[in-house]
Amino acid sequence: MRLKAGHVWVYRSDIRVEGEIPPGALVAVHSERGRPIGSALYSSASQIALRMVSSQVLPDESALLELLRERIRQAITYRKRVVAPDAEAHRLIFSEADGLPGLIVDRYRQILSLQPLTQAMDRAEIKQAVLAELVQQLSACGMTSVVERVEPHIRELEQLPPAASRLLHGDETSTIYSINRIRLHYEALGGQKTGAFLDQRENYAAAARYAAGEALDAFCYQGGFALHLAAKCSKVTALDSSRPALEVAERNEQLNPGRPEIEWIEGNAFDFLKDSAATGKHYDTIVLDPPAFAKSKRTLQTALRGYKELNLRGLKMLRPGGVLVTCSCSYHLSTPDFLQMLTSAAADARRCVKVLEMRSQALDHPVVLGIPETHYLKCAIVTG
Repeated sequence: MRLKAGHVWVYRSDIRVEGEIPPGALVAVHSERGRPIGSALYSSASQIALRMVSSQVLPDESALLELLRERIRQAITYRKRVVAPDAEAHRLIFSEADGLPGLIVDRYRQILSLQPLTQAMDRAEIKQAVLAELVQQLSACGMTSVVERVEPHIRELEQLPPAASRLLHGDETSTIYSINRIRLHYEALGGQKTGAFLDQRENYAAAARYAAGEALDAFCYQGGFALHLAAKCSKVTALDSSRPALEVAERNEQLNPGRPEIEWIEGNAFDFLKDSAATGKHYDTIVLDPPAFAKSKRTLQTALRGYKELNLRGLKMLRPGGVLVTCSCSYHLSTPDFLQMLTSAAADARRCVKVLEMRSQALDHPVVLGIPETHYLKCAIVTG
């Protein structure tokens, strides 16, 4: 039923394997009655044993490589339609959402960050075909270098040998890029994810449209929201528990002069909000963009309590008529549950809260009907 609805995952408990299959191999998929369903990439380690790549049975590996190259061309065409010309950083390939399951590619001006997440996408011949197509398609429009980004935890889950992030093409691993006219540093071999939180790019601009007065950006990371708020606010306080992230944020601030100075604070957001509330501190604009609290269904209820506590404290510190921008990147927390949590926090804070905008991830992280995992980011902009 999942495949009929458009999903591309098949779990190990739902398949019967005939013969020995090498890790990451292309396999033909058939129904229990022997009817051909299509072709998939196999993982010998993941509970997601099959990731479908075609509704047709591909004849051989060369057909797979050509299909992958065509999907890359389609992904590039889609970004040309939905990404603003002045957005020098965006997601170029979003795994299953682009028909390239297990592959993430981000662009930061002239540098591409490539991240294989599965045994199949880590295969040398597939990686080489992907690299060749990216170079062929993008060299003419300013792309000079490609870095492979390695996440050790992912490689461990996929039972891949340890490896280090490395340069695959060209000679540049750092740059300065611009989004929404904000300039930012990028180090291809450092930072979280593939460098920055590009899925929030459009939400940064939306938050800036409503921002005013004195602002707080909790969980600021490298300053994405804070730098956008500084264009509209009289004072911005930005908080994060990571000293390396704050050091990059301070460097980013130096790239964008002529704005109110941002106060960067290293600390725990929950403790900061609790202590600030105890002193009667209030803000006109507050951004809450925490890491994913719900990393599995088992942790959802605990995560909901954390989200509610965070938003309750934020609402209590929000001046009347102020704006709260609150986010969750936890896929397991649905939009209805997120809104119910926010409703409960508003009731406990005794605030009448109005929704200005309900947003999601940027359009370069497309949501695909039938693949609910592609819709993970919730962003509510509210006032009260």
